[in-house]
Amino acid sequence: MGCLNIFQVVNNRVKEITMKRQEEITFDGSADKRGHPAVRKRTGTWFAGILILVNQGLATLAFFGVGVNLVLFLTRVMGQDNAEAANNVSKWTGTVYIFSLLGAFLSDSYWGRYKTCAIFQAIFVVGLVSLSLTSYIFLVKPSGCGDEKIPCNPHSTIHVALFYVSIYLIALGNGGYQPNIATFGADQFDEDHPKESRSKVSFFSYFYLALNLGSLFSNTILGYYEDKGMWALGFWASAGSAIVALILFLVGTPRYRHFIPKSNPLSRFCQVIIAALRKWNAELPSVDDELYEVDGKELAENGDKKILHTHGFKFLDKAAVITTNEYNLEGNDLGFNPWSLCSVTQVEEVKCILRLLPIWLCTILYSVVFSQMAFLFVEQGAAMKTIFIGFHIPPASMSSFDILSVAAFIFIYRRVLDPLVARLRKFSSKGLTELQRMGIGLIIAIMAMMAAGTVEHFRLKYVPEDCLKCSSTLSIFWQVPQYVLIGASEVFMYVGQLEFFNGQTPDGLKSFGSALCMTSISLGNYVSSLLVTIVMKISVSHKMPGWIPGNLNKGHLDRFYFLLAALTTIDLAVYIVTAKWYKYIKFEERNVTNNGEMHQDFRLV
Repeated sequence: MGCLNIFQVVNNRVKEITMKRQEEITFDGSADKRGHPAVRKRTGTWFAGILILVNQGLATLAFFGVGVNLVLFLTRVMGQDNAEAANNVSKWTGTVYIFSLLGAFLSDSYWGRYKTCAIFQAIFVVGLVSLSLTSYIFLVKPSGCGDEKIPCNPHSTIHVALFYVSIYLIALGNGGYQPNIATFGADQFDEDHPKESRSKVSFFSYFYLALNLGSLFSNTILGYYEDKGMWALGFWASAGSAIVALILFLVGTPRYRHFIPKSNPLSRFCQVIIAALRKWNAELPSVDDELYEVDGKELAENGDKKILHTHGFKFLDKAAVITTNEYNLEGNDLGFNPWSLCSVTQVEEVKCILRLLPIWLCTILYSVVFSQMAFLFVEQGAAMKTIFIGFHIPPASMSSFDILSVAAFIFIYRRVLDPLVARLRKFSSKGLTELQRMGIGLIIAIMAMMAAGTVEHFRLKYVPEDCLKCSSTLSIFWQVPQYVLIGASEVFMYVGQLEFFNGQTPDGLKSFGSALCMTSISLGNYVSSLLVTIVMKISVSHKMPGWIPGNLNKGHLDRFYFLLAALTTIDLAVYIVTAKWYKYIKFEERNVTNNGEMHQDFRLV
């Protein structure tokens, strides 16, 4: 009987330990949908991560179902010439990514990433449905027009206005959603847990892969039907995909992990600047410990992690200098105004952003190169031989080689290159750093522009002499190398960029870090539009209609590609200097000991 009692006690103890393990909460301070500490077994990880990846793939399919052929829609349906259409696409794409700043601000300050993603996805769906209706009822008339053979009827001002309202609703919805969904997906993995932290790093690669696989269907099947003049069908397919994506996102609501926004990051940034200016004549203490800092538990907006003090941007340290105005000698406590005294962690947040800006600026020119795939590559392909074994190859569908290249190089990097570099390095067990990968991306981008310029040079040579309006007899498949190189450069640049900005921004600014990636693409599109305008004005003469005329056979698009290669080479040189100057941020680390107790130290991220 005694043995039975002992067995029951042991059995109950085992059950109790098992229940505790199952109820283990995350270490990073994430919460469930009710605001309670997130239980590791019931929230997050790959169940939530896969839902978000599928959501991203479907949303990307919907977005590129419009974006990939927008330049052809503007020329064939809306009646614009090549230069005007290219500029309008650049401005629209740029606006998509400018809206990412709005989404990041609302997410980090007020709504949180889940609510922000849900609201902007709903706006995205409204824009797509509106575009589908507008195209079907008003724009694509007569039915089947816009296929290079049948011209469309002229459009009224109201119809054109409805079209632009629709596509800019799409820009608002996708722009506000994109930076938050990447960070929200990363939130599902506890960076302070050994296994989940590795999954978090992998998530960014799979996220970018999902993005590209989602666009594969748009660039092939939808691109084919739209090229044949079935624009309304393509837009309705995009709308349907976006609706399914939104439903899947909402289905995962009970399993998501959340980080609750605590304060406005813009005001925190301004507080440091104002406080430092107010104390411009204050003397900095000789010991860092004399600068003002709050306890880790009070750093709610920074995920309960302090940031170690650094010695750059010393002027900003004056915001953390404690003066007699802030220190109450009688009560021996601090009663301070946040606009005159800031913590070291808050000051380091500002330093972090300032250090990131030069790196971010160097990525803009890469985005100029990347943006060529959306319009000039398409226009170049349209002026080549597009018939293969009796089958017409839609020029926009050639970007499928970019997508396949991304998928291949993600596998090559994660499974081959990164482990190989880690083994070859004597003083580090890690592979290439994010900064090194971004530099490699710039090098491959230069190669891509050289390849594109070379193809264009030979394309012009194969234009029939007696028919300047005819397409070149050079096959469109000669574009494959430039698409493959762009895809390879994306893996190194954009995946590295996502990891770098997410890892190098404080917890309260994670969405802003992802938005930096988006805005570099945005400015890249605006710079591309500006560059096209400048080149056209300079290159136009009485004998030549410019480098990028409506009829590419009369221009020199190859010179424009070689110009981009030269500018990217200069940008690479500046980037190397900037990357060497950059100092990695130091965060406080939360660890769990063998007995389950928490202790804190610092780590270099």
